[in-house]
Amino acid sequence: MATDQEPPFSVKLAQLLLLSTYWGMQIWVTFISSFVMDNHLNRHTYGFIQSRLVPFYLHLGSACAFFNLTIFAVYHPSDLLDEREAFQIFIFFVSVTVAAINAQWFGQMTSEIMADMHLVEQACGLGQDIGLSSNREAYAKLCQTDAKYRHLSGRLRLYRLLSSLCNVCCVACNFYSLSYMAENLSTL
Repeated sequence: MATDQEPPFSVKLAQLLLLSTYWGMQIWVTFISSFVMDNHLNRHTYGFIQSRLVPFYLHLGSACAFFNLTIFAVYHPSDLLDEREAFQIFIFFVSVTVAAINAQWFGQMTSEIMADMHLVEQACGLGQDIGLSSNREAYAKLCQTDAKYRHLSGRLRLYRLLSSLCNVCCVACNFYSLSYMAENLSTL
């Protein structure tokens, strides 16, 4: 610890709870729930649920990252930081910034575009199929024949890619933070 005073148990517990909560959400949303829902729900139900859950996930993750940065910075003053602690603060800062951008911009735009696409799909009798791969030809044909849908589809791909990159960046930051924290535990 870089300060003369070790943080109290409650502060250590709060930081561990925030970091593990964010990590658990990331693993669940990124690697489990999305695949399960995609394989068991129709396209529009899946999209509707994602449009409600993902913003909550992104904002909660952003808050967890912010409070982790704040707690760490309070107990590691800049004039007493070693290289690893400075890098940990940088990692927390990157996580906060990327999570906030994802929550405020990419995630929100993805939900709005998806809702617009669902309206076009419903008008064409699409959206009740389970998973995208079950009716790819119909969506490809809609993309070819409807310029608005093609434009929305391209924008959705872009925003999903950017949101996914932000999410992977935050997963990597949290993995590093968990590793740093585990390395600095005195005892289990």
